[in-house]
Amino acid sequence: MRLPSNELTAADRELIEHARRIVEEHGDGDDGVHTMGAAVRAADGRIYGGINLFHFTGGPCAELVALGHARASGARELTTIVAVGDGGRGPVGPCGRDRQVLIDYHPDIRVILPTAEGIRSVRIKDLMPLASVWDPEQGTSPYDADALDD
Repeated sequence: MRLPSNELTAADRELIEHARRIVEEHGDGDDGVHTMGAAVRAADGRIYGGINLFHFTGGPCAELVALGHARASGARELTTIVAVGDGGRGPVGPCGRDRQVLIDYHPDIRVILPTAEGIRSVRIKDLMPLASVWDPEQGTSPYDADALDD
């Protein structure tokens, strides 16, 4: 399947580098469990980072830590996110849980990930074309193409 995607911008490459530095400088190397770094850009251009907290109970992925960092710092509108694996693995797509959180909290965010055309920026809505929408007041709503197709 081909996803509508954009080639990377200089800002996208900066975000990838930020996430790469996080995991390479703060990961555990070959013997550790901190293996993914993430970076998210706010609408005002500020960048927030995170590293995964692997745990047998399902600790948070690097993307969720970065989202929490941004929120705790006052960023409400986020534009782009990326996760990068340690050991030079480069950008890695978000897991299913992360995709659901992204579409629920930031339905207009772009995700940098590997595609058939190389590393690209893809709208979360294109990664989750049949997603249900969730909000704190109403919970999960049935799939509605119009709600996701702004």
